[in-house]
Amino acid sequence: MKKLATASLLFLCVILTCAAQNLNELSATDAVTGSPKSLGSMVNGKGIVLVFHSLNCPFTKMYEGRLKAMKSTFQNQGFAFALVNPEVGNAEADQLPLRTFIDQTGLKMAYLIDAGQAWTKAFNITKIPEVIVLVKGENGLEIQYRGAIDNNPQAESAVSEKYLERALNQILRGETTTPGQVRAVGCNVRTY
Repeated sequence: MKKLATASLLFLCVILTCAAQNLNELSATDAVTGSPKSLGSMVNGKGIVLVFHSLNCPFTKMYEGRLKAMKSTFQNQGFAFALVNPEVGNAEADQLPLRTFIDQTGLKMAYLIDAGQAWTKAFNITKIPEVIVLVKGENGLEIQYRGAIDNNPQAESAVSEKYLERALNQILRGETTTPGQVRAVGCNVRTY
């Protein structure tokens, strides 16, 4: 019985280590710079906030100001921010609207093109916007929070639960994020 338990535990550790290594190796083209970026190289400091985004989803427009404010607050405390678009390809014609969006909104962050939806599949993203907060752990990158930004996309003044902000503050204090996951509300991700 002990051998079975030990073997099961070892198997689980190997699977988790492989999953963490695979997250480090995820790469995508940054539409802003036109250069490839790997997820592992983007995580410095405290961690990274990935915001799955689309120019075609009205919910993302509603969050622009909140994302800009959150980036301004938490970037100085060690968190990187990046948008990830699972609905466009790597062609220059696809990259230009994303670059224009970053320039016009002043978000000033990487806008990654998830052309084959590898990132979307790796994180099991179903909604836009949906956020993933990653930090470096013992075995590579670990998801500390996933889901909604807050509880009211339509009216910022009516927000009563700031899920992402709470999670980032908990990480800064060295606490476990609670809740660790909140169902995201928004547009469905179109899969290809």
